[in-house]
Order: sequence, then structure tokens, then C-alpha cells
Amino acid sequence: MARVVPDLPTFAVDDGFAYEVPAGIDVEVGAMVRIPLGGRRVGGFVVATGEAARPGLRPVVSRRGEMPVFDRSLLEVMRWAATHYVAPLPVLLAKAAPPNLPRRRRGGELPPVPSCGASVLPEVSAAAAAGEHLGARYLLGPGPWAAPLAGLAAPVLASGRSVLVVVPAVAEARSLAAHLGERFGARVVAVLAEDGGAALTAAWEAAAQPGRLVVGTREVALWPVGGLALAVVVDEGRRGLKDRATPTLHARDLLWRRSAVQRFPLVLCGAVPTGEALERAPALVRYGGRLWGLVEVVDRTAEPPGSGLIGERGRQALRAVVAEGKRAFVLAETRAPALRCTSCRTLRVCPRCGARPDAGGSCPRCGVALGPCLRCGGRRFEALGAAVGRLVAELGGFLGRGAVGEAGTGRNVVVGTERDLAGLQPVDLGVVVDADGLLRAPHYRAVEDGLRLLARVAAAAGPGRGRRALVQTADPTHPALGALRRGDPLPLLGDEMARRAAVGFPPAGEILVVEAAGVPEGADASLRSAVAGRAEVHGPAERGDRLRWLLQGRDLHGPRLMLRRLVQDWRDAGARVRVDADPIDL
Repeated sequence: MARVVPDLPTFAVDDGFAYEVPAGIDVEVGAMVRIPLGGRRVGGFVVATGEAARPGLRPVVSRRGEMPVFDRSLLEVMRWAATHYVAPLPVLLAKAAPPNLPRRRRGGELPPVPSCGASVLPEVSAAAAAGEHLGARYLLGPGPWAAPLAGLAAPVLASGRSVLVVVPAVAEARSLAAHLGERFGARVVAVLAEDGGAALTAAWEAAAQPGRLVVGTREVALWPVGGLALAVVVDEGRRGLKDRATPTLHARDLLWRRSAVQRFPLVLCGAVPTGEALERAPALVRYGGRLWGLVEVVDRTAEPPGSGLIGERGRQALRAVVAEGKRAFVLAETRAPALRCTSCRTLRVCPRCGARPDAGGSCPRCGVALGPCLRCGGRRFEALGAAVGRLVAELGGFLGRGAVGEAGTGRNVVVGTERDLAGLQPVDLGVVVDADGLLRAPHYRAVEDGLRLLARVAAAAGPGRGRRALVQTADPTHPALGALRRGDPLPLLGDEMARRAAVGFPPAGEILVVEAAGVPEGADASLRSAVAGRAEVHGPAERGDRLRWLLQGRDLHGPRLMLRRLVQDWRDAGARVRVDADPIDL
């Protein structure tokens, strides 16, 4: 007998169904099969084997693919993830499988592992090479990461075991895989989602063999890497490591769970750790020199109204870059910019929570009415930031149109968003037009996320004579800007963790967001009843055609279990439901 979970996106099949395994069909845990279900045949995943078949069981029709897509330990991780992210188990099981049916490859001869210098974490490399577990480590450094990762991985690869490296963006995965490929040759497996199903399946098949260095984006966090002995997450605080669509999986947290269950070391890398990483207390190890380049904070409070998006100090610096044939990157704000009063030039913030407002008359975080300027009573405000197109037009006005362009144009001055930083080559000058819009965003991670992005712009300018970042602000005393100038994020992050703990925000507590459209009448009462006494329920707030609830508590394991049935009932009634576990934005 085999217990099979049908490949259907519903909680109703999580426990699977028993099937007889006919003679001539070999299955094991993780095998993909085809089974009869109702009046049709569907795909499924074997999650248990070994019991004697009972009379009356329907038989497995066939096996699909030549290789299992998970083992018992990875299945345990995916069961945890299904509960944590309030997702049907089949959805998680499918994430371990390649796009096409996998074939068993013959293991070709791998090139010898070259000497890559001393490991930056010798105790981690030694433990991984020996197949031993070790507590997590945080490599606090500026990047680039190819050289330290090569030294870290070499002893592990030489032992015949594998290393998994997860990065936030495709451009970074491609670049990192190329640099590591120069050292380790065919041992490096690059996983690039844009390459299509056939290439991804070939990469999956290669990654299933031991002695590989697998480099990819968040999708590889649940791949069954052969002989996995070490996992590394680069820039673990970046948004690209978390899925926006449900289930809202975070690669860092999946690998944290895998490292505990499958008993291998985990290394996190970055210049600005998350509160979650610090709360779990991995040992911090500093690597390299300064975490980012020199930063000049430009105070805009003395500038007259209507002076434009780029202040005079920024204009001078950009003119010098163009005159000398150098390169600059200007960060545009794609979300709501900060506003300042045109009369007294005071930054407009919510008097209750300190968040920046949007175009409306109320705070998007706490809902309080904003009214006129708190300092002078003025009612006119000007934006301190803008999107890419408007910035290109303004910069072109004083630098010349031929000198300014969007990312990919090859111009001396490139205007882009956070997404464009991933593939950016080092520049001589980085300019942040609106730091206040980032640091006062209406979500609880605004200071941490804002500092991380500002640090990335400063790092793009890199070390070197004359290279620096200019950060424009109407609030030069903000603690994050002090941390940015000092090049040390840890004291600020300690203060942020204390502030969050005081109100029960992560990592001190847990948050779930439930968004739904087309829910049955009485949905609010049903949700409150399902989690009664186990979580605080805030909402529902209306967002277009959707209702939005926020669940908060010290431990939301119980509410997660109760939500599974409720979410399925809503979906069966035709509602569209999204559950955001551990949300980045509220």
C-alpha cells in the first residue's frame, strides 16, 4: 500500500488516500504517480509506503518520472510549511518537483576542487564537510560574495557533499554562478527561472547529484539537493526572498527549518540583518572592511520651496560626474514619496505614529486625520520624490538629455528603482532622492528596510577615492541616517527590536494577514469564532473589493490550524483568499 496526496490545490486532500501498488510498479516516498480519484485520473505524491494492502483499494495507475522529488526529512519540512503558511500540502509538495518529469542522470566525472584560500567560517566548512550540524552563522559583510562563498564551499565540495546558495534576484544568481563557475566548473548548477522548463528540469536533475554547488533564487529553497550539507542565504533581508502570492514562502525561513530537520549548517549573509535573524541569535562574524561606502547626508530643510527633486548639492555632484565621464545611479521612489510643507519646509508626518502620509488626508498606517502642517498651519505640500520618468526629465534638464537615462541605457547617469540595483555595475556616485519616503513608510519594518536599501545604494558607489553616496532628507536627525553615516546598523537594529517587542510585532510576536474577496455573509464572525481566544483580530478593513484582517499574537500555531478549514470553506464558496504569513508590509 502507498499513501498518496493528490496534486490538487485543496486542504481536503492533505492527509492523502491509500492505494494498492501493483506488481511491476516501484514507488518510494517522494515518487510522483498517477492515481484514480473520483471519475478521473490525477497526479499525486507518495508520502508513505510499506503497509500491507487492504482489500478493496484502488491501484496506482503508473509512476511519473524516474526520481523521487523529496525524502522523508524534506516532507517533514513541507508539512511544517503547509501549516505555517496556511497552504494545502500538495501546493508545497509541487514546489520540490521540476517543471517536467525528471529522469535519472548518470553522474559524470566532476572536476577537482581547486584551492580557494581559507574559509571565512572554517568551523562551518569543517562541520559541513563532515556532515555535521552546527548552529546558524551570520556573515556580516559588504559583498560581493563570490570569493568568500568559494572559500566556504570548497571543503564541502571536496568531501563529495553539496552546497545550496539562494540569492534574491535572477541577475545576481546569474552573476554569482558565473563567478563561482570560473572556480568550480561543472560543479556549479545555475538555476534561472527565466530559462524555461527544459533548462530548469535539467538543473533540477543535476542538483539531485552530490558534489554540486547550486545557485538560484527563492524557488530552489525546497529542491531535493543531493548530499546537501550547507545552505547559504545571501542578503537575507531582501524582499525578493519572499513570495508575494500565497503561499507567501520565505526562502530564509524554509532553509532555517531545513537546517534543523536535515541537520546541516546555515549561513546568512548581508550588511543589514533582519530582526528575525538577530532574534534567533546566529553568531555574527564580520567579514571585510566597511559594510558600505562613504555617505553624505544632504539636509533639504533650508532649501526654498519649488527647488526641484534634486537639491543644489546633488546637482553639483551629478554635473561633476558627467563632466569627468564617470557614472552615477539615482534611486527613484516607486511608492508614495515624503511630503514637506511649502511654507516652513517641515516634513509632513502623522502626529500619532510618525508614518509618512500618502495623497489622501489620513495616515495610511493608523487612519488619523492629518490636517494642516503641525508647525505653521500651512495647507500646501510638495513631494520630495518621484518615479523614474519624472526624475529622468528633471535631470535631463540640467545635465543634458544624452547624459541621463533609465537602467540599461548605458548613460552616465542612470535613474532606477530598487529592482535595478541587482544588476548594477559599481558607480562613482549614488544619489537617494527621498530617504524620508523610505524611512517613514507606513509599515513596521520601515526603518530596517529603509536602511537596508540606503546601504545598498551606498555599496553600489563602493570604496575608492572620490566615490560616495548622497542621501537627501528633510529629517537629517533620523537615527537610521546616523547609522548609515557610521556604517554600523547593529545599535539601530537593537533599538528597533525593542520597539517592536513593546507592541508585540515580529520577531517578538507573530502576524498573519488574511485578504479575501467575495466571502460569504458573516465572514467576519466566522473568522473571529475560528480563532477566538488564540489571537487578536483587527479589521476587517476594506481595500477595493477585498476585506483585510490582521491576526496578531505571541504564538499563532493554533489560529493557523483553524484557518485551514475556514479558508477552504470560503474558497469552496467562490471567494478569492490570500493569507500572508509573516508579512513584510501591513
